[in-house]
Amino acid sequence: MTRRLAAEFVGTAALLIAVVGSGIMAEQLAAGNVAVALLANAVATGAALVVLITVFAPLSGAHFNPAVSLFFALRGELPWQDAGRYALVQTIAAVIGVWLAHLMFEMPVLQVSTHLRDGPAQWLAEFIATFGLLLTIAGGLRAAPASIPMLVGLYITGAYWFTASTSFANPAVTIARSLTDSFAGIAPSSAPGFIAAQVLAVALAAPALKWLFAKPATA
Repeated sequence: MTRRLAAEFVGTAALLIAVVGSGIMAEQLAAGNVAVALLANAVATGAALVVLITVFAPLSGAHFNPAVSLFFALRGELPWQDAGRYALVQTIAAVIGVWLAHLMFEMPVLQVSTHLRDGPAQWLAEFIATFGLLLTIAGGLRAAPASIPMLVGLYITGAYWFTASTSFANPAVTIARSLTDSFAGIAPSSAPGFIAAQVLAVALAAPALKWLFAKPATA
């Protein structure tokens, strides 16, 4: 378990370094062009996910996301105690990843975001983003397990653009991003709505996708 938790810690921290660090760099270089900044942020995040999932999946499953751990716990594929440990480590690591990104770019380590992301449209976007991520994982495990890193990386890259929320799809990421006032930030007051939408997506996706991708009964 110690090695599994270490893998989740390092992977989640690295993911947040990629998300926040690329957002800071994109904002500095895009000269005010938000579309260019978002594209850079999306590509960097998706590419990092491909690498991190490939490297850490054999050790811990490479969840890096309490929503994914909860999803597997609801499906009976991860003990609840382990899911709780994963979620705690993921959240702590995500915050540390944000702080490391700040240090890299010589920014104040302790920040609070002022980027409001409120309203039903944003919450619906987070529901769709999270459900889609779980669909990608469950479907990939059923059809092409070796392709999971690429599938998840591509999905998140695309979801940055086709969701109004830019696809957080991760409670630990949401909490951590409330602690950066950079391009990737979300105001703490907006975070509970995002997390509620993410958890609802998990609760619905667990039974629905288990049914959808069930293996045919053998004769």
